[in-house]
Amino acid sequence: MSKKVEKTNVMRTLDTLGISYTAYEYDNTLTDGAHVAASLGKDPSCVFKTLVTVGHDRKNYVFVVPVTGSLDLKAAAASVGVKNVEMIPQKQLLPLTGYIHGGCSPIGMKKKFTTVIDESAEDKEKIVFSAGKVGHQVETSPQDLANAVGAKFAKIASA
Repeated sequence: MSKKVEKTNVMRTLDTLGISYTAYEYDNTLTDGAHVAASLGKDPSCVFKTLVTVGHDRKNYVFVVPVTGSLDLKAAAASVGVKNVEMIPQKQLLPLTGYIHGGCSPIGMKKKFTTVIDESAEDKEKIVFSAGKVGHQVETSPQDLANAVGAKFAKIASA
């Protein structure tokens, strides 16, 4: 008998939107995306992390990139039409988004932020990203994620 997966707010939001997904749990002591991908038996290029930045305009922007890559700050800034962006200090993550480091999801943040998903997601049938809690991931189509958060796709990651 399989254990019932704990529902997170991200899963409840996807349910409300009628978006199908697969939920996963993993060892919550894993902090590296490549290790999370391996523990789920997933290709790391299909597992994405959510990064929160602040632009020179003092607005916050959310970027979703493969765990195997990094956010290209210049490309990210260009994708949202600002001069530059930088990562927010970790201590600001929880008050700003409602999520802690390692459990940040593009879905269900306290406020709606401009969100960009790396274009490498577009050619994938499904991608995996945080379900809003450390140790929990969800898998859905990149287009369903984009529709859920009003995101666009752009080249924002570097290897």
